[in-house]
Amino acid sequence: MRLLLPAPGHVLVALITAGAFAYAARRVRALSLSGAVAATVVGTLLFGFGGGPGAAALLVFFGTSTALSRFGKRRKSALSFEKGGERDAVQVLANGGVAAVCAAFLPLFSYSPWLIAALLAALAEANADTWATEVGSLAAAPPRLITTLRPAPTGASGAISLPGTLAALGGAALIAALAPLWHTTGQVPVVVLAAGFVGALFDSLLGATVQAQYRCRVCARLTEQRTHCEQPTTLARGLPWLNNDVVNTAATVFAALVAGVLLAPRD
Repeated sequence: MRLLLPAPGHVLVALITAGAFAYAARRVRALSLSGAVAATVVGTLLFGFGGGPGAAALLVFFGTSTALSRFGKRRKSALSFEKGGERDAVQVLANGGVAAVCAAFLPLFSYSPWLIAALLAALAEANADTWATEVGSLAAAPPRLITTLRPAPTGASGAISLPGTLAALGGAALIAALAPLWHTTGQVPVVVLAAGFVGALFDSLLGATVQAQYRCRVCARLTEQRTHCEQPTTLARGLPWLNNDVVNTAATVFAALVAGVLLAPRD
């Protein structure tokens, strides 16, 4: 095992570049202040230790997910769609934290294909989940709960639709298509695509079974929020500590583990 640390100057450039992009995202209200700080950390690790390919993967994820969150914004507002808007530090880390940790370990493991695949799979899952949510919320037909296939409200945790599922596949495929930038073997893109897509399905499964869901005392709607209609909500199902950010983190960890295990060296 050979330690391949990047040059200090490169890490400094990564920090300045990541900070500049985070500042720009803050100016257009894609990130909150805490989200910009977290994005700077994530970007520094991915660009600093993952080089150009790491930066490209992060920018593709953030750019496409931000654009999709603003697509059909009026219709989503009319549906009282709860997701989107400025991302705070917890949301940034829930989606990009696992990939950033993988990037930090790349030098220690000599940029092994299995760790590169784990990094990309974590971002592929986050991208797939975001695309599925943003596109699925605009579907004409109501989504269905992944566990029972019964109709569910638009945007409900654990609900899936055909357009959303196809979008998830496309989101994972886009990140997987960046794998050749790392000069990896032909297996890596396929593994990243599979792990990212399966991770998104795992996210939906957690959302439908153990993620906390609250019921509004005013409008009786199920929500992920502890307050709704300016009133406290009551827990309807799931574990109170297992919110959407915990689910997102768990799903990216799951995707990274799937990819890493599939490509781990067999001695």
